[in-house]
Amino acid sequence: MHSDTRWPSLSPPGLTPSEVGFLCEMEHVTVIPRQTLDGLELLGGPTGALKPPFPTPLPLWLALLLKKQRRANITPPPWLSVEALTQILDFETDERTAELFSPSPDLPPSTTSAPLEGDPYLAHDSLELSAPFLKDTATARAQADALPYHWLEIGHLLITHAPDDFEDLDAVRKLLRDLREVRMSKLRKGFEVLDAGGGVKMNGVGGMEIAEVRGFVGGVVDGLRWVTD
Repeated sequence: MHSDTRWPSLSPPGLTPSEVGFLCEMEHVTVIPRQTLDGLELLGGPTGALKPPFPTPLPLWLALLLKKQRRANITPPPWLSVEALTQILDFETDERTAELFSPSPDLPPSTTSAPLEGDPYLAHDSLELSAPFLKDTATARAQADALPYHWLEIGHLLITHAPDDFEDLDAVRKLLRDLREVRMSKLRKGFEVLDAGGGVKMNGVGGMEIAEVRGFVGGVVDGLRWVTD
């Protein structure tokens, strides 16, 4: 007698696009307050008091709330300008760099010179920051010629909820759409030629891009397993 045992469906590994979007709202952006507000004690740390017209960094979720309440304007990060996005798109489409993704923001100066003998692995006093944990990647101090880890989500949220804070909204929207299409095409082409012993460079790929392409990658990997078994 054959017993048909069905296991409960498990969630796919990794973060879903909605979860990536939620984490993106923890990133800090620069706001220009329109009224005085006291600082807040948040789980992620205290925020500074808002005093017009001085710019202040705030978590994206809080900045969007203040924007909705017309209590503040949001300053788009330098990489979210027409000039910066055009430069990045040129890099992505240049035949000399067509197989590469535009570089991520520069890493901060190293705080450790070399592992010391006897130091525990990943000791707190020897950790080095890297994406997606870099600071000021979406504030007014952000690097203009590099896309941060959450570039796609931040761009979408700011365009949707703070359109009047852009000098040329339509141009920025078009450039973001073109960037997304070019970069996703690169990802798909890379995985289409993937063989059992190959790999794909993911340097510079953003969080939402990884989440969106995960299903496609899973199908490619399953196909490779079937071929090699």
